[in-house]
Parts: sequence; structure tokens; C-alpha cells
Amino acid sequence: MNTTLRRCSAALLVSAALAGCVNTTAGGEVGVNRKQFILLSEQEVTAMSAQAYTQELQKAKTAGALNSNAVITRRVRAISERLIRQAPVFRADARNWKWEVNVATSPELNAYCMAGGKIMVYSGLVEKLALSDDELATVIGHEMAHALREHSRESMSQAYAQQAGLSIVGQLAGLSQGSMELAALATDVALTKPHSRGMESEADTIGLELMARAGYNPQASITLWQKMLKAGGGGGPAFLSTHPAGEERIATLQRLIPKVMPLYQAAAKK
Repeated sequence: MNTTLRRCSAALLVSAALAGCVNTTAGGEVGVNRKQFILLSEQEVTAMSAQAYTQELQKAKTAGALNSNAVITRRVRAISERLIRQAPVFRADARNWKWEVNVATSPELNAYCMAGGKIMVYSGLVEKLALSDDELATVIGHEMAHALREHSRESMSQAYAQQAGLSIVGQLAGLSQGSMELAALATDVALTKPHSRGMESEADTIGLELMARAGYNPQASITLWQKMLKAGGGGGPAFLSTHPAGEERIATLQRLIPKVMPLYQAAAKK
């Protein structure tokens, strides 16, 4: 690419970046208000995430591992339903999302929620850590928070922005070349790529409020992380382990719990 084209490409990306500094959720009682770098459309990322999720469901179904444990599946879905009812506190459009909740029979200590509300919990997480309903709500609320806050869309936007070039600008404009790449990227972001320190902290914070509003004791976030640290030898399982460190995470949650405890107490009286 010659210098002129490169400069034009950079200028277009800068313009897109300036237009894409948004806040995808309301702040809630916990006050999450960071401006986010967004380039890709919500519709495109949601569609690609749904496609990636369907592929994961098919893999699990083929292996006889999709919702094969009826007891865990009922628990996960019941807890998720209560949490999902609270999602509009952070974004009103979440009540119209096509939420899906499934369980994969796997020894992995893992869970995720793709863009648009596609939740998957691995049975090993529930069984190996002997999670209570409150602790399980901590995990699911955390993963839902990633989706509500559109962290996958943000991460995918950042990945695209790192590849300066007119071809990327073309893809952002909706050219078909980008569709398959987005599908692969949606899977990669949801299943393998760790979220940033800021994203993880936001998910902890929003998830804590979601569980409190749903009537789950936010103190369970502490016992969950104690179990995580013990299971991971200090780091915790991969889906929550990158940043912040376990001890720091626990300290932050302890500071936030007084903010959301009144919400839990009010929910418990209903």
C-alpha cells in the first residue's frame, strides 16, 4: 500500500474510532461508565456470535454432551432466568434478546455468554467446585455482564483496528469478505481470548449487581473466588483468570458488596 492510501486508510479508521466511542450500558447502582471503542455493528457481531454458538451446540450434541445432565441443566436455566430478568436495568433492549441457556457435559471449569445472550455453562465448573446457587449466579451473572457490555464486540473492534488498511475499512462497511472472518473471530473471542483487565472488572461489577437484584447473595462472589483460587493454584480457571489477580478481585468485590447489598435485601423480601 502506498503512502497516500495508507494515510487515507488511517484517517478513515480514526474517524470510525471517534464515532465509535460509546457506552453500551447504563451505569446501574455500581456506576460502570467507561467509554468503549466500537467499530463493528451490533447486528453483525450478534449474528456471527449466534452462528458460532450454534456450531458449539452442534459439537456438544454430536458428542452426546448437550444438556445431558438434567439436574445441572435445570439449575443453570432457573438461575439464568432470574438473572436475565434483571438485564434491562443495564440495557433495555436486552429484554428482546434471543437468550439461550445450555450446559455442556465437560470436565472443564468454564462458562461463557456470547453476544446477544448465548449462555453456556460447563458441568465441570458446577461439579468440581460444588457451587451453590448463589455461587453459580456469580459466574453466570459475570458472563452475562460481558454480553450486556458488548465486550466481544469491543474486542473484535480492537482486533480489526490493529490491522490498518483499506481492506479492513471495506470490511467495516459490510463487504462479504469480513463475514467469515467475523464468525471465526466471534468464536475465538468467546472461547479462547482472555478479556482485558478493564473488561473483567466491569463484568465482576455488573455481575455483582445482577445477582443481588435477582435475589442471590453477593457474598457468594467471595466464596466463589476462594474456590477458584484453590482450584487454579492461585490463578483460577481460564475463563476468569487473566486480570485482575484473584486476591485483587476479591478485595474489589468486598468493596462493592455494600453498594449492592440493599438490592439483595430488597429482592429477598419479595
